[in-house]
Amino acid sequence: MRILITDGMDKAAMAQLRELGHEVVEQFYEPDQLGAALRDFDAVVVRSKTKVRANHIDEAKGGKLKLIIRGGVGVDNIDVKYAEENGIAVRNTPGASSQSVAELAMGHMFACTRYISIAGHTMREGKWEKKAYGKGIELQGKALGIIGFGRIGQHLGVMAKAIGMNVAAYSTTRRPEVEAKFGIPYVTLEELLAQSDFISLHAPAAPGAPLINADTIAKMKDGVVIINTSRGANVDEDALLAALESGKVRAAGLDVYADEPTANAALYSHPMVSCTPHIGAATVEAQKRIGTEIVDIIRSF
Repeated sequence: MRILITDGMDKAAMAQLRELGHEVVEQFYEPDQLGAALRDFDAVVVRSKTKVRANHIDEAKGGKLKLIIRGGVGVDNIDVKYAEENGIAVRNTPGASSQSVAELAMGHMFACTRYISIAGHTMREGKWEKKAYGKGIELQGKALGIIGFGRIGQHLGVMAKAIGMNVAAYSTTRRPEVEAKFGIPYVTLEELLAQSDFISLHAPAAPGAPLINADTIAKMKDGVVIINTSRGANVDEDALLAALESGKVRAAGLDVYADEPTANAALYSHPMVSCTPHIGAATVEAQKRIGTEIVDIIRSF
């Protein structure tokens, strides 16, 4: 097969593909060039930067393309239904980065409660703001609500329980065996919003209003902490910023944004926002696992 890698991939995995006899080309294409380029490849591997839309698939028709692989969990940057209707298979690597994303979510929780991000920033400015940042809170004993209880949510739930948090989950699909395995009860969304001190999002983006908006924020506890390492579309950034300014939301940890790279300076520069540039899966271990899964997908395909 002739395989295009658009957004990078573990070098060992690319070497393995070549050892299996495949031709591997690592190159990023701008959106207006992608469709034509895909005609010359049997498979394309993308991360989050490259978006494969219906117009790209139309341009690729009559060419070689048979397989699109998303190196990661979500496939919302690919028009999956349209691809499959046109005979192009779509696969992803849902388990490879779960631990990495869950650990980042936990890291943002610590950063939000102990001012790690802003306190470190002020020290680099030559300041010693011990008094200003001496009112942190502990995670132990607090209620964590996880919205979306797939692999990432489950990993986070296990870690949170280990440090003494009281964890509950909301999911559109309730699986009793998962509830029993992890000892984490399912609750309704209304219950989760009302009872949680921390809310962490691990659900795919859905059509309609964002999961976190002015109405859902109003139903939360005062001083809630919101973590989003899922999809930027899950949070109404204007509503979140207003809630941060009013104090309704104590702090927010964000790895994803409505537009990326984000230009929302008011949000990412807010002193009570811990922010990272969409690096949830960006660990050495996750990249190796993603590479291994991609090789397995191509081999079996």
